[in-house]
Amino acid sequence: MNIQMICVGKLKEKYLVQGIAEYSKRLAPYVKLSIHEIPDEKAPENMSDAEIRQVQEREGTGILAHIKPETYVIALAIGGQLWSSEELASHFDKLGTYGTSSIAFVIGGSNGLSDEVLRRAQTKLSFGRMTLPHQLMRLVLVEQVYRAVKINRGEPYHK
Repeated sequence: MNIQMICVGKLKEKYLVQGIAEYSKRLAPYVKLSIHEIPDEKAPENMSDAEIRQVQEREGTGILAHIKPETYVIALAIGGQLWSSEELASHFDKLGTYGTSSIAFVIGGSNGLSDEVLRRAQTKLSFGRMTLPHQLMRLVLVEQVYRAVKINRGEPYHK
């Protein structure tokens, strides 16, 4: 299975980079993981709704450029579905069973995702109602992907 993480912004925090590297290494025997960073648009702190949409659209163009037509897209969105780790694992299993070998997870920037990216996504997934930094979400996501793989393989990681 090929899994992409398409993320807005550059990851700078060393502890997050190290954590993601560790889980990427653990995932290597099971899936091909690639992480694509889309430059975040520089924008003033207090933007109008129209300016926010413009930023989302510019970032969205960069995101969509990394998604192939056959890729199954899961957008991380506050209003998305809430899944348990087991449900994520089950979703992976179903996708693999029905011939989908390419999955892209999309993590937007601080202004969220464009409508176009949300329309392209087959699934919108939420990790809860709390707001988390999008940089931290990368680490949480890659850990959950690893957990889902281990659940599907019946290996002892998930407890």
